[in-house]
Amino acid sequence: MPLAELDLTQIEDAKMRQLVGSLLNIIEDLSANVSHLQEANQRLRDENNRLKGEQGKPDIKPRKRPRDHSSEKERYQARKHQKKSKRSQIKIDREETLRVDREHLPTDAVFKGYEEVVVQDIRLHTDNILFRKEKFYSASEGKTYLASLPPGYEGAFGPHLRSQVLILYYACQMTEPKIHTWLGQIGIDISVGSISNMLIKGHEKFHEEEADSYEASLANSRWQHIDDTGTRVKGENHYCHIVDSLLATHYQTTPAKSRLTVIRVLLNTDKLSFRLNAQAVQLLEKLKVPHQSIQEILTLPREQDLEETFMLDWLPVHLPTLNHNQQQAVLSALAIAAYHVQTDFPIVDLLICDDAPQFKLITAELALCWIHEGRHYKKLEPIIPYHQKVRDKFLRSFWKFYHRLNDYRQQPSPEKAVLLEHQFDRLFATHTGYNALDKLIARTQRNKTQLLMVLFHPEIPLHNNPAEWGARQRVRKRKISFGPRVTQGVKAWDTFMSLVATTQKLGINFQDYVFDRISGVNCILPLPDLIRAHAQLLDLDSSWLTA
Repeated sequence: MPLAELDLTQIEDAKMRQLVGSLLNIIEDLSANVSHLQEANQRLRDENNRLKGEQGKPDIKPRKRPRDHSSEKERYQARKHQKKSKRSQIKIDREETLRVDREHLPTDAVFKGYEEVVVQDIRLHTDNILFRKEKFYSASEGKTYLASLPPGYEGAFGPHLRSQVLILYYACQMTEPKIHTWLGQIGIDISVGSISNMLIKGHEKFHEEEADSYEASLANSRWQHIDDTGTRVKGENHYCHIVDSLLATHYQTTPAKSRLTVIRVLLNTDKLSFRLNAQAVQLLEKLKVPHQSIQEILTLPREQDLEETFMLDWLPVHLPTLNHNQQQAVLSALAIAAYHVQTDFPIVDLLICDDAPQFKLITAELALCWIHEGRHYKKLEPIIPYHQKVRDKFLRSFWKFYHRLNDYRQQPSPEKAVLLEHQFDRLFATHTGYNALDKLIARTQRNKTQLLMVLFHPEIPLHNNPAEWGARQRVRKRKISFGPRVTQGVKAWDTFMSLVATTQKLGINFQDYVFDRISGVNCILPLPDLIRAHAQLLDLDSSWLTA
């Protein structure tokens, strides 16, 4: 029988079926090991050639496209498309009546009204202003009186230009040299250094409003998406964290992405407090801190905040035998306990994230992303045709269950929740005989509580796409502009990328918002106020309110 036609279910003898299944798994394992060894061997060869002053194997991309691990096709559900009128959304700035040359009209031509055509266009030109400020001098007072510039016109460049530079760099993701070229083509005499200063300096009000918006978002939504992605600062590797909800998006760049860092991000602070209480003791045990060390930790003052400098000095003196990871576990346990009792900043009750360890144990509840979970199955690349069929069959069942969960979100009920939990147990108790697949199924079963969190909180989504999309924006920015080189640049990147995303969620034109703030008009309400008003229109925390 050809291997492509092999079907273990057709083998009647149970022992023979088990033997053939075992051999197929051995072939899969050996094939995977050979691939890994070939890659490792090639890397060693390249490194050896490099050390000898030669070149390694050229990195030529294969003509065949790599396997697509996206689950978009499986998740896609057709919806009725309603075409909207484009013309109704276009703002008409001026009208012009076009007339027919009367000399070419026949004598019996009758006027039948107008046929309307909308043409969109823009005009780009300078608006350089020479301000003649009145100046008076009072001899009696010995004082000079000088007329003030209009709001927003401080310095050599006006609010429209400064707003446009921010929009092009942060919202349109243009580079500084391209912005400089574009302004020069219009007729603006400006240096690259001036553009750089506009992008990163003098934005304290924006920083304050973004920080207040982040706090308002956490205060009005008990669940948040979170993710992180690599970024560069001064040419060194850092991490950008994205905290996202239906109300706002917050970017924050840090040197690390540990559990302690995540707590700093959720508190939007550089300083952490630590506390020994009952929760801290439970966390120390969960994080597998040695029992003898826990006994020493119990000598710390209880139910009071301890400063970070104190803890960093205390650990090596009282727990010198702990390695770095164990010390981090001690700090994490005490920091989480302090996070949950502090009242200065809103506490997040539930995080939606991937299965990364730094996100775990911080919040009371955790919801895992189903798309991330499905991606593990998509990455399986069996070489045995029978295993390929088994994987594809299970994936179809996986996404069918995903769609049932999505339907439950629309019309939740206790009966449906119980039924879906039973269906989850049946699906992820499946034994396929394909070892790699069975290991993933068992892994999903272990994550049952986090994956079925939607049964308790139907308002939360099943995926972490919002934070993923936010991370992609940072990746694009990193590829285009590489990374900030000064601390002010880091802060500006985080603040303005946050404001671009937040204003979009609130239905505000980012260009209007930036000009409103720079010009000092302030017609647009503060973003925290808009966030609180927007939260009243959304059903964000109903399951917590009815619990």
